[in-house]
Amino acid sequence: MTENSGGGGVDWDAEAVSFDEEADHGLRDPEVRGAWAGRLRGWLPEQACDVLDLGCGTGSLSLLAAEQGHRVTGVDSSPAMVELARAKLAGRDAAFLIGDAAMPPVGEQRFDVVLVRHVLWALPDPGRALRRWWGLLRPGGRLVLVEGVWGSVGISAEVVSGLVERLGARLLVERLSGDALLWGKDVDDERYAVVARSD
Repeated sequence: MTENSGGGGVDWDAEAVSFDEEADHGLRDPEVRGAWAGRLRGWLPEQACDVLDLGCGTGSLSLLAAEQGHRVTGVDSSPAMVELARAKLAGRDAAFLIGDAAMPPVGEQRFDVVLVRHVLWALPDPGRALRRWWGLLRPGGRLVLVEGVWGSVGISAEVVSGLVERLGARLLVERLSGDALLWGKDVDDERYAVVARSD
C-alpha cells in the first residue's frame, strides 16, 4: 500500500505512525472497509489461495484478504509499516517481510495472486517490476494492480494496460474514481484497478 521502493523520497517509517488515518489506508470506517472488501472479493479467487501483497503498508488489504480465507504474504520496504502489519494480522495465516516490492524477497515461492496497490507508479522501471511479479504467479494466477494519477504523479490505466498486455495477459480494467466509498470522499482524479490473468 505504500509507494515504496523510491516513492518520491518519502520516509515511510516516519509516515507509519499516521498512515492509517487516511480513510483508504486504515479502512477504519465500516463503509470504506466494506467497499474495499467487496472489491477484493471480486478480484481474488473464491477459494482460499496464496496472496502476495506488495507494498503492503500497515496490512489493511492483507487483513481483508485474510478475513476472506486467503493466506497472505506481505512485503514492504518500511520496517515500521511491517511491524504494524504484523500486529494487525497477529494470529492470522499471514507473514510479513521487509524488502523491495519490485524484487520481493520470496525466493522460489509462487502465488495465486500478486496484489499491488499504489506502488507501480513510484518504481523507476514499472515494466521490469511487472515481469518479475508475473513470474511469481502460479499457472492460472492473477495480478491485481490498483493505481492512479494524482495531480502530477501516478501512472495511467492506459500505460499500465499496455505494459500488462506485453506479458500475454488477459486483462480487465475497472475504473474506481467514481466510487467515493473506496476513498472516504469524492475524487476527481484517475483511479483504477487492472486485473490480469494468465489463463
